[in-house]
Amino acid sequence: MTRPRIGLALGSGVGRGWAHIGVLKGLEKAGVEADVISGTSIGALVAGVHLAGHLDALESWARSLNRMRMMRYLDLSMQSGGMIGGRRLGRILTENLGDLVVEHLPKPFIAVATELATGHEIWLREGPLVEALRASYALPGIFPPVEIESRPLVDGALVNPVPVSVCRAMGARLVIAVNLNADMLGKDRQQMIDAQNGSKNGNGGAARVLETLFRRDGTPGMFNVMASALNILQDRLGRSRLAGEPPDVTIAPRVGHIGLLDFDCAEELIEQGEAAVERSMPFLQEALTILRT
Repeated sequence: MTRPRIGLALGSGVGRGWAHIGVLKGLEKAGVEADVISGTSIGALVAGVHLAGHLDALESWARSLNRMRMMRYLDLSMQSGGMIGGRRLGRILTENLGDLVVEHLPKPFIAVATELATGHEIWLREGPLVEALRASYALPGIFPPVEIESRPLVDGALVNPVPVSVCRAMGARLVIAVNLNADMLGKDRQQMIDAQNGSKNGNGGAARVLETLFRRDGTPGMFNVMASALNILQDRLGRSRLAGEPPDVTIAPRVGHIGLLDFDCAEELIEQGEAAVERSMPFLQEALTILRT
């Protein structure tokens, strides 16, 4: 008996995406190895870095983030099609991934993006890995579109938040979906605000700029409004897509209490990712048993 070809679909979720690191670690501990991987937005980022062999470095970097360190990576720009130019983050990716191309990764991988001019779903399966990842997480209004083959591309969450269909197209018989928006309506907002206010730092001009963009006092900041709007869209679209293209197993980290822009909560997010794998293992083992041939 041989196990079925396994596909892993890592969904969008902005700052909650560090939970994907925990999911990958949990699956590795359980001895579950995906044969093909697809990713949307930050799911594509984590998947691409993982396949490139740099997941440990990404985890260390994510765990080191705090609010002031986040500010160092924000090259604010209002003339590039987004409020953040993205050059600093792009340099970090290039320093670690170099000129690696998607088709040279050890396993088949597709990053999902959206063509800005047409709204078409674009599957990036070849070419420079860094450009594919940047296009997949180019949140409209925040990051500028990334031009690939003369087409401006933006965040794939606009069309396929949890890319189960991509794994199916790559020949996966058993698809594991990682949905970071499954409990978005269950968060205790006041508890989140109180916890975050404890770490607020209002000193310095840079901190004041960051505070304007990422408000944590209960009033919506500019980025929060944009990210929350996208979260609503991807939640509704994700429900529809998953209903029509259901995965065999869903891993749903309990991260709804963590803000979309809380990139400095990596420790808890990674823990939640690992815990979600443990909860899902009985269902995954059952699916593997049924689909063995």
